[in-house]
Amino acid sequence: MDLQAVKQRFGIIGNYSKLNRAIDVARQVASTDLSVLITGESGTGKETFPQIIHHLSPRKHNNYIAVNCGAIPEGTIDSELFGHEKGSFTGAHDQRKGYFEVADKGTIFLDEVAELPLSTQVRLLRVLETGEFIKVGSSKAQKTDVRIVAATNVDIMKAIHDGRFREDLYYRLNTVPIQMPPLRDRKEDIILLFRKFAQDFSEKYKMPPVKLDDAATELFMNYPWPGNVRQLKNVTEQLSIIEQSRLITGSEIKQYLPIYEGQKLPALYNEAIDNKTFASEREILYKILFDMKKDMNELKRVVHGLVNKEDMQTVFSESPEIIKSFYHEDGFTEPKQKQKDYEVDLEDEYIQDTEEFVEESLSLVTKEIELIKKALDKHKGKRKAAAIDLGISERTLYRKIKEYDLEQ
Repeated sequence: MDLQAVKQRFGIIGNYSKLNRAIDVARQVASTDLSVLITGESGTGKETFPQIIHHLSPRKHNNYIAVNCGAIPEGTIDSELFGHEKGSFTGAHDQRKGYFEVADKGTIFLDEVAELPLSTQVRLLRVLETGEFIKVGSSKAQKTDVRIVAATNVDIMKAIHDGRFREDLYYRLNTVPIQMPPLRDRKEDIILLFRKFAQDFSEKYKMPPVKLDDAATELFMNYPWPGNVRQLKNVTEQLSIIEQSRLITGSEIKQYLPIYEGQKLPALYNEAIDNKTFASEREILYKILFDMKKDMNELKRVVHGLVNKEDMQTVFSESPEIIKSFYHEDGFTEPKQKQKDYEVDLEDEYIQDTEEFVEESLSLVTKEIELIKKALDKHKGKRKAAAIDLGISERTLYRKIKEYDLEQ
């Protein structure tokens, strides 16, 4: 089957050279049993190529099974792919055949293969190397003759480097690589695809097909299409349903093209941020806090000296530069950078003075006596009123007065 016949049969639109190359490789490899790995961005149409390979191969009359590896929970993926024995786990009431057993003599397409757990990757590697697999809960190896075609939209080499994908499995799957080009590289195909989709939706919704004016056409050609062919198809369907006019203008197109005119999607968090950045910022913060502490200690010493007039002469004589840095003729100002000579000498010595200056009794008895005295003074010795103010009974107040010898 020639190139144009393949395009027509499988609904492939476009004449981009790399697209034609991908189709040509699929045609040539179809007659073999070699495993194929299809890579490319999401929405580029990777799922079409396993069908080309299968239907142009000697296996075309046997089963073709497509499996989305990213949609199956990790706990059940082995059972889905390789089957299980009765009673092998909770809920396994009957024996079950897996996809590799059902697809014997046929083709199995593993979409999003990079999402497979590492334990499942080991099982898959055995199938590729020996054609054998073991059901979950069984110890008996079974043979299968399956052609494997896999696809992924992630950077496999990075996944290997991060330890999320086995390197030996990659080389087994990548016997024949097929790279799908992104839509932004197929500028000459964008309008062809739009016209095809517009005609399809016209027939589906029983309405005239939408068309693009010159400004809208230019926008379509220059848009990066991060969602590729799938995004283009979705936008065309929206235009077909929502817009009343069948001629779409540039201003109308902008409403359907997200991140238009250079806007960027939110950046994803990168776990590999250099820890040295945090370390340097932390050191700077510590230095600032330490400098603030020294400034506060110096300021406390100056204020203490001002309060205690008799110590003023000592303060000026011992630390003249400190006074100059804090005090001017018009009052106190913000502290200036201090000389290193005072950084250590002042800190330890003055902290002790400050603690003595602010020291006060924390005894509950002392506080209680003070409150009782204040209440009695406030109410001129009237104990009933004082007891109410203190929130205690008059009997308790009498007992406290007697206990603390507060009789007036």
